[in-house]
Amino acid sequence: MPVLTLAPPSPGAAAAPSAARQPAPPRAVPYVASVAGHRIGPLRISTIVAGPRPAALGRNVVLCGQEEHIALVLPHRGTAALLLDGSRLSLRPGAFAVARAGRPVVLEVSEDFSGTAFHWPRESAAGLAEDDLLELSGRVFGTDTGTAALVAAYLGRLARPMLSLDPQPAARLVTTAQDLLTVLAHEHRRRAARPVPEEVRATIARTKEYILRRLGDPALTPEGIAAAHHFSVRYLHKLYQYEGVTVGRWIQRRRLEMCRRELARPSARPATVAAVAKRWGFVSTSHFSRVFRAAYGVAPREWQAGALEPDTWPAVPGPAEPIGAPRPGTVV
Repeated sequence: MPVLTLAPPSPGAAAAPSAARQPAPPRAVPYVASVAGHRIGPLRISTIVAGPRPAALGRNVVLCGQEEHIALVLPHRGTAALLLDGSRLSLRPGAFAVARAGRPVVLEVSEDFSGTAFHWPRESAAGLAEDDLLELSGRVFGTDTGTAALVAAYLGRLARPMLSLDPQPAARLVTTAQDLLTVLAHEHRRRAARPVPEEVRATIARTKEYILRRLGDPALTPEGIAAAHHFSVRYLHKLYQYEGVTVGRWIQRRRLEMCRRELARPSARPATVAAVAKRWGFVSTSHFSRVFRAAYGVAPREWQAGALEPDTWPAVPGPAEPIGAPRPGTVV
């Protein structure tokens, strides 16, 4: 199940100046190797080891996928460029890039390079909201501090082959990675956003506190929230534009998060999925199951069952270790 394939060779370079036109010298063949990767649920992980032989002109690596997909490239050594929708992102150790595309994403390699590629279909990453993906895609994030450093460390741990995992723990690991990317998107959005007036920030905080106290009430609506604070529904929606999400979506995310936590909580007599859904404001169990699967990639019962197998979880992630490249010309 390869994630990487070779693109056509780069165009030929101009020959060195000479008094007479000479035949072009034989073209050296670059080596590009995709170390045998592994899968964790829907997440495919492959190691890229690539670079030209002496006098080689370079080669491209394509992160394949016919469906709409998400790719994250974490360099370990050397430099490369990620080509996406006409933009060119420079990659080097100490940074990573996220790309979301419906066609192949090209990694242009012209020197010795090693890194790890993470790739999963968009449909299996429903926990990443559309606005979060727009915030992440086509950007390079430094891994020295903040949430980006945590993302790199966690993915670096997942990149180390582990024993085979059952579907439930695998789904939990991938969901955690998506949660970290969501936090990264929110962090970046806050830094780039226009300053929020203090009175607006305070009003948003009051509405959130009101919502969280009534999260289990199925009758909780934007109309009721606005009326309780003596302003219009239109103004309420305008407030949440600062959050980059609608009021309804914010409520649903909080409800899903509370359900996810409760379903994963160890208990001698675990609560039923229907009881947990009802406790946190979902009127229909079937609707809850659909939105839960869309958000986290597994059904609520599967998530709950996976919580009973803590020994299958990996150790606390640490920094990714450099990956040694093979000799030039070697395909691993």
